[in-house]
Amino acid sequence: MTASGSPAGTAPRSRAQRRRDTEHRLASDVDVWVASASPDGAPYLVPLSFDWDGEVLLLATPADSPTGRNLAATGTVRLGLGATRDVSVVDGDVEALGIDALPPDRGDRFAARAGFDPRASATPYRWFRVTPRRVQAWREADELTGRELMRDGRWLE
Repeated sequence: MTASGSPAGTAPRSRAQRRRDTEHRLASDVDVWVASASPDGAPYLVPLSFDWDGEVLLLATPADSPTGRNLAATGTVRLGLGATRDVSVVDGDVEALGIDALPPDRGDRFAARAGFDPRASATPYRWFRVTPRRVQAWREADELTGRELMRDGRWLE
C-alpha cells in the first residue's frame, strides 16, 4: 500500500472507471446505507436492501419507521455503498409509493434481489424510489479530486 492507502503501483481511477465501478456496485450489491433526516433536521441512518434498474433505486421500509417518515416528508436521501475506503455516495430525490403501487414484476424483482418481500409483511411498508441527482466515488485521498460522477442527474464525462 502507498501512503495514500491505494494498492502499491496504482494510480487514481479515471472518472470513467469510477463510473463503471459504481454502476457495477449498484447492479450487484444488495444493501445500502440510507441517511435521512426529519423535517426538523434529526439525522437517521439505517441499512436497507435495494434494487437498481439502471435509472432509479427502489427501497422498501415500514411506512411508520423513522426512515419511512423522513423519506416521505423530505423527499431527499443520501445513500452510501461500499466500504469506507472504496465508497460511492448517492444523493437523490425520493418518491414515496404505496406498497401496491408498483407493477407486480417490479416488486418481484425487488423481492428476489433482497431476499424478502415487503408486500407480504403484516407491517405496512412503502416503496421509495430514489432518483440519483449527485453521485460521488473515491477510495483514498488521491481520488478526492474528480470524485463527482453525476451532477444534477446527469453523468459527467
